[in-house]
Amino acid sequence: MAKKIASLVILAACSTVATAAEGPLMVRVRAVHLDSANGDNTGLGLSVNNKTLPEVDFSYFLTPNVAAELILTVPQKHTIYSNGVEIGSLKHLPPTLSLQYHFAPDATFRPYVGLGVNYTNFSSVKFAPAIVTALGPNVKRSSWGLAAQVGADIEISKGTYLNIDLKKVQIETDVSSKGNKVGTFKVDPLLVGVGLGWRF
Repeated sequence: MAKKIASLVILAACSTVATAAEGPLMVRVRAVHLDSANGDNTGLGLSVNNKTLPEVDFSYFLTPNVAAELILTVPQKHTIYSNGVEIGSLKHLPPTLSLQYHFAPDATFRPYVGLGVNYTNFSSVKFAPAIVTALGPNVKRSSWGLAAQVGADIEISKGTYLNIDLKKVQIETDVSSKGNKVGTFKVDPLLVGVGLGWRF
């Protein structure tokens, strides 16, 4: 009996050491495809191009199941179209902070869901000279919205994970012509990402 107890104590100690070796910080890098909803009620038929972009995120595990995730990228340039005709360009920077729930923190396959808030800054807004003369267009330079995600981390070696992530984000801006609001343009992208993660 004493040997059995000693064996259980050793196994528990080894399990504790193994768990402790995986720290609370996870860093992921992803390639993300942005697919814009292009929702427009201005009557101008506005849209922006879809694109693939780099993304990095930092997740801090508050508990084995709950993590806070900050998603970052660099300003992304988009072409602006009106009824399919190029009329200008802009850049957007969309950091997102989410709270995640991880369903199987000790398994090889670790699915999660998340809900958070997105802030987007629009910059370098430029329109073709003819459009500026005719319409005097402008856009609101900031946007706040919700962000929802589902994804999974798949362990491929100790501390290294394949990550698959799907996010829907609310991003919109008011559009004005010669100082008067004419409507709202909603990017509201679907973001499909795949990448690698490292747990420290």
